Amino acid sequence: MSSLGVTIIQTSLYWENKEANLQMFTEKIKNISKTSIIIFFFFFSTGFSMQPQKFAEDMNGTTVTWMRNIKKKKKMIIAGSIIIHEDDHFYNRLIWMLPNGEYGYYDKRHLFAYGDENNHYTPGDKRLIASVNGWKINLQVCYDLRFPVWSRQQANDKPEYDVLVYVANWPERRNHAWKTLLAARAIENQCYVIGVNRTGNDGNNVYHSGNSSVINALGEVLYHKAHDEDIYTIQLDKQHLEETRSKFPFWKDADKFLIQHD
Repeated sequence: MSSLGVTIIQTSLYWENKEANLQMFTEKIKNISKTSIIIFFFFFSTGFSMQPQKFAEDMNGTTVTWMRNIKKKKKMIIAGSIIIHEDDHFYNRLIWMLPNGEYGYYDKRHLFAYGDENNHYTPGDKRLIASVNGWKINLQVCYDLRFPVWSRQQANDKPEYDVLVYVANWPERRNHAWKTLLAARAIENQCYVIGVNRTGNDGNNVYHSGNSSVINALGEVLYHKAHDEDIYTIQLDKQHLEETRSKFPFWKDADKFLIQHD
């Protein structure tokens, strides 16, 4: 069975400075090889800004164009969330940029009212499960982690997805919840979970300790990095995943349900 190479980038940011951030990421990824996917975190070109009117772009904007150009050079999938303006709304949009220039996207469903995100952005209502070389990858954003129904595997002939990705802007003061919930999502959904978070202080002097992680379907931590900047590539093992699901077929007993949208 094929493995899947995934590269995580954990770093600090230049607050609300697209040019500086994109230049930094260009340097950080230039030597990456032997991977299929490069994952950035939440609002990787600006930081968690509450000024979408100033920093939003459309799907032909600065950051999206940069992602298109990078994938041409690297021949890899590029993923991360940015501020998008579309149809008079602002979205926290996770872009899934493919090597051929096509893309998918997921608009964050659960907006962080505690941080006023709900007063500046519009929630999405559709999940995105991407396909890569026989792998199914469920793409989610930060606060979605606290809402397990949105990511729950349902009872089917086979699991809906193999990898659950959270791109995040999760502060250090709540890192216990971050680490606990990542492991819980892996165990309950019998999948790999990848959480990618930033480091350093943001423009509001909120500190982020990273704690980016990769966790397998048994809840075992395969990678974890706190505080320090890091670029890490891991090969996910499909055979181990299938053996775990076969030996412990708990996913078959999952409830079927329907999520109602407002």
